[in-house]
Amino acid sequence: MDDQASSSSTSKTSAPPESSDTAVADQLPSFNVDIERTSESSTSALPLDPFQLRDGILSEEEIAALRRRKRGKRVAKYHKKQNTLIASVLKPMEDHTEEAKVEEDAARLPVKIAIYASLIANMFLCVLQMYAAISSGSLSLLATGIDSVFDIGSNVLLFWLHRKALKLDVNAWPVGGARLETIGNIVYGLMGSVNLVVIVESARNIITKGDNELQKFHLPSIIAVSAALAVKFLLFVYCFSLRSKSSQVRVLWEDHRNDLWMNGFGILMSTGGSKLRWYLDPTGAIIISLGVIIAWGRTVYGEFELLAGKSAPHDFIQLIIYKALTFSEDIIKLDTVRAYHSGPDYFVEVDVVMDAKTPLWKAHDLSQQLQDKIEVLPNVERAFVHVDHETTHVPVRLIFRILLGYS
Repeated sequence: MDDQASSSSTSKTSAPPESSDTAVADQLPSFNVDIERTSESSTSALPLDPFQLRDGILSEEEIAALRRRKRGKRVAKYHKKQNTLIASVLKPMEDHTEEAKVEEDAARLPVKIAIYASLIANMFLCVLQMYAAISSGSLSLLATGIDSVFDIGSNVLLFWLHRKALKLDVNAWPVGGARLETIGNIVYGLMGSVNLVVIVESARNIITKGDNELQKFHLPSIIAVSAALAVKFLLFVYCFSLRSKSSQVRVLWEDHRNDLWMNGFGILMSTGGSKLRWYLDPTGAIIISLGVIIAWGRTVYGEFELLAGKSAPHDFIQLIIYKALTFSEDIIKLDTVRAYHSGPDYFVEVDVVMDAKTPLWKAHDLSQQLQDKIEVLPNVERAFVHVDHETTHVPVRLIFRILLGYS
C-alpha cells in the first residue's frame, strides 16, 4: 500500500495505489454487495474487504516479535502504521464522519475555554510584562513585552475572523469563510517584523555604550515576568491536547510554546545583564526578537502552503482511493484522485470510470452519492466527482501547458 504511482491507471484487480493521481487498467470480478451500504454505519459488522487488505494486519504479538529482532524497531513501527492505515480504509465512511462529529462536539466546550482563557490571560499578562519592561529598562524584557502585545492582537484577530467566517454571505463568498483565518494568520505574522525595531535599538545600545556599568537589578520586574511564564505554561499544557481539534487552538498552542522559551530566556538575560555582564541584556533582546520573527515566519510559510494548495496527507488520499474504488461495482476504474488544501480543509477531486453503456441517471446518482459521502468526511470542505467512460484522453489543461511550453 505504500508504493505511489502518478498518472497511471487503477483497477479493481490490484491493491489500490497511493497517489493523488491514479488511473485504472483492469476490471475486478463482480462483487455483489456494496461496502458502504452493507456497513449501515455500524462498526460491529466487519466491512467487505475485496482486496484482502485485512490479511496484511499483524497481531501485537507479531509486532512485538519484530521489535525484538536486530534493527526491528523500524520494521515494527512500519507494520504498526500499516495496521492503522488498513483499519482506517476498511472503516465505513459513515463511521469516519460520525467519529469526527462526536470528537468535535466533545471538544467544543474545551476549545471555547482555551480561546477565552488565552484571550483574558494575554490581556492581563500584557499589562504585567509591559510594566516589567518599562520599570526595569531591560531590553530583553521589552522584547518579551512587545511579543505579549502581539499575543493580544493575534487572539482578537483570530476570534473576530472565526466569527466573521461563520456569518459570511454565501452569495457574495461562494466558497465560505474557511480561508479567512489562514489569511489573517499571514497578515498578522508579517506584522511581527516590528521586532526589527528592538533589534536595531539593542544593536545601537551595544555599539554606543561607553562604560561597563551593570544595569540596576529590578526584582518586581523579574517576579512579574516569572508569573507570566507560569501562566503561559498552564495554557500550553491545556492547549496541547486540543491542538488537533481546532486551527485556532493550534495557533494559540504554538504561541504559548514560543512564549515559554522567550519569557524564560528574557528573565535569564535581563538578570545576567544586571549581575554579570551589561551586554547580556541587549544581546538577549536581539536573540528574542529574532526568535519571534523566525517563529512568525514559519507560521506564515505554513499558512501560505495551505493557500497554495499543498497536497493532503498521503494516508487521507489512500482512504479516498479505496473508498471510491469500492463504492460500487459499476465503478470499474479510477482515472484521477486528488486531495489538496484550500485553506485549512481539503478539496477532493475524483474521476471515476464507468461502462459506456451505463444509463445517465445511474452514472449521475452514483457519482452524486459518492461526492456526498466524501464531503461529510472530516476536514473535507468540497468534493468533485466526475464520470468518464475511458482513460485515454489527455486533459485540455495539459494540452495547453504543452503548447505553451510549461511541460
